[in-house]
Amino acid sequence: MMGGKVLILIGSASDAETMRAAAEVLSGYGIPCETTVASAHRSPGRTQSLARNAEKEGFSVIIAGAGGAAHLAGCVAAETVLPVIGVPLAGSPLGGFDALLSTVQMPAGVPVATVAVGKAGAQNAAHLAAQILSLSSPKLRAKIRAGRKAMAGAVERAAKRLP
Repeated sequence: MMGGKVLILIGSASDAETMRAAAEVLSGYGIPCETTVASAHRSPGRTQSLARNAEKEGFSVIIAGAGGAAHLAGCVAAETVLPVIGVPLAGSPLGGFDALLSTVQMPAGVPVATVAVGKAGAQNAAHLAAQILSLSSPKLRAKIRAGRKAMAGAVERAAKRLP
């Protein structure tokens, strides 16, 4: 195992496709993860139980993706001291702006790291989770460095192809 495992919580089954991007990034790093549905509003007891038990279940980081009122990440952060990364999702007429504000505006002492809205945010949440886990895994840190080097190489190749 590469330094720990990640719990991915989604506020609704309709969010699964967007949040799958996080699981794919984690898989690329060799980091195990589990994804499940837990709603801050429709299943608060389930959400609370998952958050409270995550550490003893062997999780090291929690990624929580939700749209609309998007209280999932904050509710989870209130129940655990594990790092929580919130992914705001576009599921309302406001296009995710409401979810972004709900996720990022946490009171002092109960932080939620918040990334971009949507698929890019889900991917970045997984990259951030990997960086957190890499603090105790030099092998994982090397994989992250190799990935960054590959991205830079792709940009360099693209630049050379321009007229």
